[in-house]
Amino acid sequence: MKWVAAPVALSAALLLAGCTPEQQRGFLPAGSEQATNHTDGITGLWVTSWIVLLAVGVITWGLIIWATVAYRRRKGQTGLPVQLRYNMPIETFFTVVPVILVLGFFAFTAQEQSKIEARYDKSEVENTVEVIGKRWAWDFNYVDEDVFFQGVQVQTDAKGEATPETMPVLYLPVNKKTELRLETRDVIHSFWVVEFLYKKDMIPGQTNYMSFEPTKTGTFMGKCAELCGESHSMMLFQVKVVEQAEYDAYIESLREAGNTGQAGLDYNPNQDRFHGDQAKAENE
Repeated sequence: MKWVAAPVALSAALLLAGCTPEQQRGFLPAGSEQATNHTDGITGLWVTSWIVLLAVGVITWGLIIWATVAYRRRKGQTGLPVQLRYNMPIETFFTVVPVILVLGFFAFTAQEQSKIEARYDKSEVENTVEVIGKRWAWDFNYVDEDVFFQGVQVQTDAKGEATPETMPVLYLPVNKKTELRLETRDVIHSFWVVEFLYKKDMIPGQTNYMSFEPTKTGTFMGKCAELCGESHSMMLFQVKVVEQAEYDAYIESLREAGNTGQAGLDYNPNQDRFHGDQAKAENE
């Protein structure tokens, strides 16, 4: 075994040393490093899970190959091999270890998810934005500043690719505890900022929340992650995390453009008021 162990250990060391930063992060989206106060925890859970599962896979594959070679039929052998059954130590091992792994993955996942799902106390929240999904664009209400942005569907170029300058943009100040209120005007959508490594559904008639702190300036890609109709693939947006001065300047530009107040859910087909108004208009 010592002649086998040394080359295996050396090969493993060389393989791990040659890993790129992308590989060391489990091929998670570039730019997600420290994008929010949650991304490092998510990355750690993801990478650790893969390492454990890879180790389990190597052991399993090794035992399969070893059994195939060690117990193959030799030349001159006839008949059936000796039949073995009821090996309690092995059966106990094959039962207990998977249970421990499943419980371990569940415990660490639940712990990380509870951190992500926890909402800040009202006194802690430094920035509140209401995000409204609609087919097939986004509206953003900057609640604390009482201004809004209304987006339109992303336009495409001659190749059918989305043009970035037509994407709705959500501005967030860096290093501010932020709460997003997620609403929808029509069907189920899903708010997903790729580099934030988290997404959450937007359910008709229900308000969902995301609480986090953007910790790195930059432009991040956002999209709807729930099939919502024919133009679902074009329901894109950007998130720009900026310094406070730039954020204040953007808010002032919305105010100067007359975007004061808040965009509402007036055209939500799930509201009784809308159906009543529609029926009344049809009767008239």
